[in-house]
This record gives sequence, C-alpha cells and structure tokens, in this order.
Amino acid sequence: MKTFKNLALIALVAVFTFSFTKVNAQQKEIKIANSNVIWKGYKVTGSHEGTINLKSGFLTFNDNKLTGGEFVMDMNTIVTTDLQGEYKGKLEGHLKSDDFFGVEKHPTAKLVISKVNATGKNSYKVTGDLTIKGITNVVTFDLSVYGNKANAALKIDRTKYDVRYGSTSFFDNLKDKAIYDEFDLVADLEF
Repeated sequence: MKTFKNLALIALVAVFTFSFTKVNAQQKEIKIANSNVIWKGYKVTGSHEGTINLKSGFLTFNDNKLTGGEFVMDMNTIVTTDLQGEYKGKLEGHLKSDDFFGVEKHPTAKLVISKVNATGKNSYKVTGDLTIKGITNVVTFDLSVYGNKANAALKIDRTKYDVRYGSTSFFDNLKDKAIYDEFDLVADLEF
C-alpha cells in the first residue's frame, strides 16, 4: 500500500509540474526554394565548386534559442558552377559515381544536430551526425541565426565517408592529380 501511495504521489507531482512548465519548443521548416548549400573541393592545381539542393530540413528553437535540427540533401542534384560544357558534365558525372558520392546507391546525405552550445547572441557551436554514403561521423561547426535566416560552414574530411578518389592518404604518385581530403560546405538557410 505504501508503494502505491508513493507512485500516486510521484504521478501527482509530475502532472502538476508539467501542467505549469512552459514549453516553447518550435520546429521551423526550412524554405527549400530560398535556401542553398554550396560545396567547394580543392586539388593541387586549383578548386571546383557547386551546389547541392536540400530535400528537407528544419531547425528547432526553444525560447528563440537554437536547440536542434535536421537536414537532408539530395545528392542527385550535385552540380558544379565553375565549369561549362563537356568538362562540367564530366565532373558532375564523376561526383555522382562510386568514385565519389555513389548517388545511385546513396541518393541522400543527412545531418542531424545532436548538441547546441550558444557562443554569442546569435551564434552557436553545433555538433551533429553527418551521414554520407551510409557512413555516419560526428561533425562540429559554427552556425549563426539572424531573424529567419541561418548560415553554417562545415569542413568535411571526405575520406571518413569512403570518398577516396585522388586522395594522397590512400594513393601514391598522384602529383598534380591529387585532390585534398577536406572539402567545404556552406549553407545559407531561410525558415
């Protein structure tokens, strides 16, 4: 009987507490058409850049403070913006191939925010799980929020996602054909 009274008391306290606890969590959907993700890859002889479309995404806020979020990128939309014609088509095809992102088997990449620390009024240090080619690794990056816009910049080591083509970490004698392991993603988001 004492156990029953204790359970009843705990249940009553929980109901009372949750009844008066204000929850201001808000999930704000990303406006895909007004947002973009830019990638930039580096090689010994220069660099290439382009875009990847978001498929979906949201940011979660509590009392106007960022607390989480999730983004899905459509890897079939990866394009290069610094080339034209035949070379543009060749690079885009190569990026979609198994040498790089294998989009036929892995049509999406995903980032799930797991931890957010405020570093200033509108800035955050964010930790999340990034999945590319079915491989998930933890990434940490800075994210800024101003009104209904957010900006994030990530530096990603592609070799952690089995993207090894042209990497001096795995291949010798590449000389000027070497491609650096890290690439940049910059996301400009509107919600």
